[in-house]
Amino acid sequence: MNITEVRVKLTEAKKNRLQAFCSITIDDDFVVRDLKVIEGHKGAFVAMPSRKLTDRCPKCGGKNHLMAQYCNDCGTKLNENRASKGAGRLKLHADTAHPINSRCREQIQEKVLTAYREEVEKSKRPGYKPPKYEDMEDVDFEDLEDLESEKSDT
Repeated sequence: MNITEVRVKLTEAKKNRLQAFCSITIDDDFVVRDLKVIEGHKGAFVAMPSRKLTDRCPKCGGKNHLMAQYCNDCGTKLNENRASKGAGRLKLHADTAHPINSRCREQIQEKVLTAYREEVEKSKRPGYKPPKYEDMEDVDFEDLEDLESEKSDT
């Protein structure tokens, strides 16, 4: 696998743990979007793209995030213990793309963090203008407190 391009979009709120959104291109043929650079307790790390896990309301069948207390569609109170716990921690997200082995994960992490640090350095220069990437303009900010759990799930 050859990572041929890394795009970095820095977030504006520097006091948040979420530092940047990234996309990688593999072999000039395949793009993975919505990787996140997160400032963790032991330094920056790369979180893989993920989606929030949902379940259905027993009354109306509407989809709800696992932390929802009431159904978004009908307002029915939902069972608080419906989320599964993996290794003692609530699993709220599932990776949509992820490396199969540690060598691949390390390669992605190294390339993304290098590009991230380069973009941070560029951002310190006078007249810096963030890069415009159409595919990264509509990023969806997730609950920031859930992001650290993605690292421990992978």
